[in-house]
Amino acid sequence: MNKIPIIIDCDPGHDDALMLMLAFGSGMFDVKAVTISAGNQTQEKTLANALKILTLIGANVPVYHGAEKPMFRDLEIADYVHGETGLDGPSLPAYTTKAEPITASEGIANILINATEKITIVPTGPLTNIAVFLLAYPHLKDKIERISLMGGGVFRGNMTPSAEFNIYADPEAAAIVFSCGLPITMCGLDVTHKALVFQKDIDLFRSLGNKSGNAAADLMDFFSIYYRKNRLELEGGAALHDPCAIAWLINPGIFKTKPCYVEVETKGELTRGKTVVDFYNVLHKEPNVLVALDIDREEYINMIYNAVKNLP
Repeated sequence: MNKIPIIIDCDPGHDDALMLMLAFGSGMFDVKAVTISAGNQTQEKTLANALKILTLIGANVPVYHGAEKPMFRDLEIADYVHGETGLDGPSLPAYTTKAEPITASEGIANILINATEKITIVPTGPLTNIAVFLLAYPHLKDKIERISLMGGGVFRGNMTPSAEFNIYADPEAAAIVFSCGLPITMCGLDVTHKALVFQKDIDLFRSLGNKSGNAAADLMDFFSIYYRKNRLELEGGAALHDPCAIAWLINPGIFKTKPCYVEVETKGELTRGKTVVDFYNVLHKEPNVLVALDIDREEYINMIYNAVKNLP
């Protein structure tokens, strides 16, 4: 089987950690690198968290540190969801590996320069690193196959009534990415709030008995606290946002999607960071984004479960 070459850009984060487990445990990907964005916590903490998770699952890939803050705004973190470390809950191993000495955008550029085939970019945090890369190395854009991202939403937000966290955190970066002309798959809140994990699923992960299964269960236990308190409409479920961006690459058939024209609002007083999705084609513009809207939840959980089962 030919593995899909990807670069993952993330801000671990509980759901980012599960996304990494899915990416490596599925056996479907040739992960060229993991680049780190600030978002769920500071750059220092998300970088440390990525190194801990990669150590836990025995993944040996280059890791690159990214931007410390959004392009033009102050950093806002989600410690109210992810805790003081950004990965509160599980006991994770110490790490001895270090990040590469160059930045995320430089690392992405080097990988693309040397690539013999197009590479897919999978961002699951704020899009700062990807925007910086696109601005600094526009001549390498054609070596990207697709961007499969977690962010945005058609009909809902979670930072404001209309804006999702990753896009809200750095809307200028998101605007650059969404207008770059590359194929984009957007797994936003419309689908991720259906990508739910319940206690019965968490218990199933814990029953695996391996280190990764126990860590995954601990991650989801802590992550669920926020959702059970603040998202009562999900009826006890916690939204596993970030693995959706990987899951779509593994099996797009478990998703329902719609091609739409999408732009990002950067100036609105009430709508900063909104992904303005022309769902009903009122603008009559060529769609630039494949928008995910629904998911087969049970198949999604099975996909993650089977991946974690393959890990140490």
